[in-house]
Amino acid sequence: QEQLVESGGGLVQAGGDLRLSCAASLRPFSSYAMGWFRQAPGKEREFVAAISRNGGSTYYGDSVKGRFTISRDNVKNTVYLQMNSLTPEDTAVYFCTADSRPIGIMIRGAYDYRGQGTQVTVSS
Repeated sequence: QEQLVESGGGLVQAGGDLRLSCAASLRPFSSYAMGWFRQAPGKEREFVAAISRNGGSTYYGDSVKGRFTISRDNVKNTVYLQMNSLTPEDTAVYFCTADSRPIGIMIRGAYDYRGQGTQVTVSS
């Protein structure tokens, strides 16, 4: 059964860092573009980051550029999101996504699979 499981969320002070992980049971993992989205209460879902199948290309939402880094390990079947210089505006549920189609489709919000999400709370 295809599954994405996120971990690494929690409570952090403004200016702090967190690293999220997403373990995927997709096979083969390397055939999927991977991404991260977030959703805060009362707000629309927001694209955060995406990475190509071989990890050679990455894409970021405007609000996280220069602060967040997405990476993947195709041996461990895991995608990561390193989040630095966090602000209260980054507070949201973060969930990872996977899609077998061209990566632009996922960046626009369509994907084959998504995880349940992990809560990130940034205190001021």
